[in-house]
Amino acid sequence: MTVNTQPALLDVQNLRVRFGAKEVVCGVHFAIAPGEKLALVGESGSGKTLTALSLLRLAGEAQISGQALLRGRNLLSLSEREMRGVRGGEIAMVFQEPMTALNPLMPVGQQIAEILLLKKGLTGAACAQAAIDLLAQTGIPEPARRAKALPHQLSGGQRQRAMIAMALASEPALLLADEPTTALDVTLRAQILDLLSELQRRRGMAVLLITHDLNLVRRFADRVAVMEHGVLVEQGPVAEVFKAPQHAYTRRLIASQPRRDVLDTPPPPGTQPCLQTGALRVAYPTPLPGLRGWFRKGEFVAVQNATLQLLPGQTLGVVGESGSGKSTLAQAILGLLPHGGTLTVAGQGWQSPSTRNTPANQALRRQVQVVFQDPFSSLSPRLTVEEIVGEGLRVHAPQLTQAERRTRVEAALAEVGLDPAQDPGLLARYPHAFSGGQRQRLAIARALIVQPRLLVLDEPTSALDVTIQQQVLALLQRLQREKGLAYLLITHDVEVIRAMAHTVLVMKDGEVLETGPVHQVLDAPQHPYTQRLVAAARLDPA
Repeated sequence: MTVNTQPALLDVQNLRVRFGAKEVVCGVHFAIAPGEKLALVGESGSGKTLTALSLLRLAGEAQISGQALLRGRNLLSLSEREMRGVRGGEIAMVFQEPMTALNPLMPVGQQIAEILLLKKGLTGAACAQAAIDLLAQTGIPEPARRAKALPHQLSGGQRQRAMIAMALASEPALLLADEPTTALDVTLRAQILDLLSELQRRRGMAVLLITHDLNLVRRFADRVAVMEHGVLVEQGPVAEVFKAPQHAYTRRLIASQPRRDVLDTPPPPGTQPCLQTGALRVAYPTPLPGLRGWFRKGEFVAVQNATLQLLPGQTLGVVGESGSGKSTLAQAILGLLPHGGTLTVAGQGWQSPSTRNTPANQALRRQVQVVFQDPFSSLSPRLTVEEIVGEGLRVHAPQLTQAERRTRVEAALAEVGLDPAQDPGLLARYPHAFSGGQRQRLAIARALIVQPRLLVLDEPTSALDVTIQQQVLALLQRLQREKGLAYLLITHDVEVIRAMAHTVLVMKDGEVLETGPVHQVLDAPQHPYTQRLVAAARLDPA
């Protein structure tokens, strides 16, 4: 790798960010040369996003000191009027979740045109055409039509491309990219990385990439800076830091990859499956255009001809892009959607979803529980830990007294590494008082307390940092070994599949394209789509 010897475009010196008496960014130093790609890496709470927001003076009520010299001008001493020219002009930002960053009531083309009007002075037809051209540069198909779409009418990858088009509208010298691919599937992630690299080369702009994804850093960045608890502990060229990390925290981050620790011995012959489907089909009614829609409905087939089997103590990994039918398959298995074909859980089938509260369905629901992707949104903010974890017992074991229920709650929490005996106030706290990893442990305890045979894990680690992800996966592996649990693991993270699954099922557009033992499917994929998926997941350095 050649060393960039140009004068720094941005030179950050002794940056400190304080909220009241608490200093959260502690004397950070780094520089970015024109056309350079620097990755700022660390776990949640390390201060990396706050560092970027401080450069644009968007850190709320924070007290900021030090220097951030952009072409010799200190951003931290400019007036608010001068900063308005810098934001979205010389420095632009791409946020992690475009659905919350885009205006939901305005077509994306109009949102891009707004930037062109403010920063470039374009008006009318020129503004609209320039917005379409920017969308075309990001690779969105049919850019003229997509420009008229509202954000919810675009896919996740298309929304992120629209955000990138907005950021590039003012031709910035520096792009701040805050976790730009975390919410995307592996193939879309690779596409966005390639797009950013191509646009960066074409325009000669510098990029500050904020991420906790080390594979992404290997693929994209020239240099890497590592933050821990607000302190920049190490920085240097990517190849050197990854080959010989100097700081203990950097070494721990690099080592925090999913590790396989499961029992690979299959259950004895004749073991009854926890889950079995045959030619499973799920379809949604859709309106037909014109007069036909008055008399009958069309249908959209979300899952078709899905045949699978899951034995006790085994994990079936379901992998595919967004829209492949993974979540629809999970909802049918949970008895939440009507379906065709056959489906049995613990040897029993669901009764019609229209009568899902029957005693038979309720008894079956105890056998299969679910852990969701985002624990913060899946845990009620109005309930305490004791109420959240013990909620299932009120339904499935109403005969228990309050004292017996509390004993079961305490035991379930201890199983997932949250021991009330060591934290006396634990049961009375609310979800907001916990970290992301702790909230996911609460979600697992809530699922386990009714003693299910099957857990549906819907992207259980995608919202977590690498070190926390490793801890949660190790917990799930231990619980499976001790309890003989079966897992249906839904994810787009191929490395998590490699660490957890015994068999893999690959889906695309509602169809099962390939299935088989995990090493067979991932090491020697037969279908071209599986080959692309595995190749995209590697994110080898370009």
